[in-house]
Amino acid sequence: MFYGALFVAVSILSLYGTRKAIESYAESVIRREMAVGSALFDRIAILQFHQLGQAGNVLAGDFGFREAVGTGDVPTIESALHSLRGRFQLDRAIFVGVDGTLAGDLSQISVRERTQLYDALDAGQQQGIVRWAGESHMVAAARIQAPALMGWVVFARNMGPRDLQALAKLTSIDLAPQLVPRADKSGVGIKTREVEQDGKRILIQSRAVPTLIKSDRELLVLKYSLTDALASYSPILWALFGFGGLGGITAIVGAWVASRNLTKPIVALERAARKVSAGEHAEVNVETRDEIGRLARSFNRMVNAVETRERQIAHMAFHDSLTGLANRVLLREQIALALQRPGGSGFALFCLDLDNFKGVNDTLGHPTGDALLCEVATRLTQTCPNGFIARLGGDEFAIIVQDGCTSADQTGRSLVKALGRPFAVNGHRIVTGTSVGISLAPQDGRDATSLLKNADLALYRAKHDGKASHRFFESTMDAEAQARRAMEVDLHDALNKGELELHFQPLFGLSQNRVTAFEALLRWNHPVRGMVSPADFIPLAEETGLIIPIGEWVLHEACRIAGTWASDIRIAVNISPVQFRNSMLNSIVLQALARSGLEPQRLELEITESLFIDNVEATLASLHSLRALGVRVALDDFGTGYSSLSYLRSFPFDKLKIDRSFIVDLLAHDGATAIIRAITSLADALGMETTAEGVESSEQLDILRAEGCGQIQGYLFSRPIPASEVDALLCKLDEKRVAA
Repeated sequence: MFYGALFVAVSILSLYGTRKAIESYAESVIRREMAVGSALFDRIAILQFHQLGQAGNVLAGDFGFREAVGTGDVPTIESALHSLRGRFQLDRAIFVGVDGTLAGDLSQISVRERTQLYDALDAGQQQGIVRWAGESHMVAAARIQAPALMGWVVFARNMGPRDLQALAKLTSIDLAPQLVPRADKSGVGIKTREVEQDGKRILIQSRAVPTLIKSDRELLVLKYSLTDALASYSPILWALFGFGGLGGITAIVGAWVASRNLTKPIVALERAARKVSAGEHAEVNVETRDEIGRLARSFNRMVNAVETRERQIAHMAFHDSLTGLANRVLLREQIALALQRPGGSGFALFCLDLDNFKGVNDTLGHPTGDALLCEVATRLTQTCPNGFIARLGGDEFAIIVQDGCTSADQTGRSLVKALGRPFAVNGHRIVTGTSVGISLAPQDGRDATSLLKNADLALYRAKHDGKASHRFFESTMDAEAQARRAMEVDLHDALNKGELELHFQPLFGLSQNRVTAFEALLRWNHPVRGMVSPADFIPLAEETGLIIPIGEWVLHEACRIAGTWASDIRIAVNISPVQFRNSMLNSIVLQALARSGLEPQRLELEITESLFIDNVEATLASLHSLRALGVRVALDDFGTGYSSLSYLRSFPFDKLKIDRSFIVDLLAHDGATAIIRAITSLADALGMETTAEGVESSEQLDILRAEGCGQIQGYLFSRPIPASEVDALLCKLDEKRVAA
């Protein structure tokens, strides 16, 4: 009886203890899996934010897109957003201007949500979860600067139920993850609680996630049923009762053996779970075929699956998803390792990009562009089999080669030659090229940032020098880049500080024998630099978009000053290609005429032939709209390489300005005279005037007069002069004419 009671007591205690151990273990496994699920969400969020931010930086750094933002070209902005949205598989692509204007995919985003988005960006927020139209989105923003802040590119991916279910599949149990708004504003860490739902014990964990809108709080909620988890262990508990059929000592010994066999693998599972939670690899060696054995095998499979997922996540964090090459993060680490290697700091870093990649994307589409990038990656691997190759983004690549300067020169030539050969992609024959910048370690930098910056400077020089070439970094490049940045900052303030001024050069009409017009020429009188050459600051203004406000000021000022002259003297103003493509040009011209009171026919706008390279139809349409305002249109630098009789026939220019290079050759080459004769004959046939630029001698004047040129411009009559000296110059020239 005693032994029977003892057996019953031992059985009850064993059953209770085993149940509690299993229950404790099941709850700890669920809690650890919740921690794994929460960590996976964080890793996926970090990767998503990084990818969205990189995609945004690609678009924000694109010159054409910055130009569209600077000019307020909404169709171009939306087209670029739509293109990038499809290419990077985004759910939303939005542009937010510094003035609060928005463009892009704004469907179902309320006015309040748009205002909150702008306020968050203006406050410096760049990434986080946002709830739009009742759905959660992962959002990252990139700043658009040229150089001042012009706005933000905002890319978003949906985190709806389907996406969260995909996250759930990465864990060994379905934790039913949800993103829900939090009504209270109190701080929330990780909270775990047990509740009763439908007669079941449910373990729920909630934690705050980073949000872009700080006033809107979001919670990641994970939950799992403890009741269901414990149900799988019920056969074990019932098995303990089976020992009741045994008697006495045999039953007690059997119960003790069964308890030992049950608790030992559970303890082993608990110990292994602790190691896994600490980041170590651990497996449980259980050979039984019962529930504990199946549980142990499931645990081992879970450990292997988690490690596989972590390897995949690590690979995604350090490699380019398109080409499989290393990304910028891994490249920087590789550079740091190479610099730390004893005796291995001597290596060359190559930065390169494709010379005509934008044209491929624009004409053949992004899928073909992506396929081309994969082919480029393969060709780079073949050309530098021993190099470390990375894709930095877009069409930019970098290569580390353990070579000296001589070998680096040979490698640079090989890269240019290899990428200069045609590619066969998706049935297209694509001919592109590459420009290569090279920095050498350690002389050009002792850290990854310096080496990459200097290689980029060398790449910029290679592209500036004509593309399809390679250049080594030189210390003067950094000085030039610093000087260029300083000039850009000064130019940004030059207009407001009144440092810009106009000088005027006369155009002398040979048939009228007097000055018939002046050309307005922009000058920059810097308080420290002195008079800055237009050849230095005008290209910079065009590249940064500053030419738009500067060109507007030039038009207004030129018309204002010309309004004080005699009514038979015109004013000629050069229009930059960037200005010409600005949709507000017609309005600016009308405002300048209205404010100055200048008759439209006295304003002559000079454009260059390079405008016809990209889109002849659009250029001709813009020219006709300008002509409709009543102003005159002249073709500047005629004959410099882009001339086409087709657009001369399509648009009746008022004047052709013969490039000064032909005038310089007049006295040295008979062919130059023949060209002048051909141009004047062509102009006469089409009813256009002609102006010869750069006339400096009376001999040149005689030839031009004999060949029928109508106007002369150059130092023979006058250098460009300030507006205050125009009246004196006109009096002087009139006196000479009377004396003659």
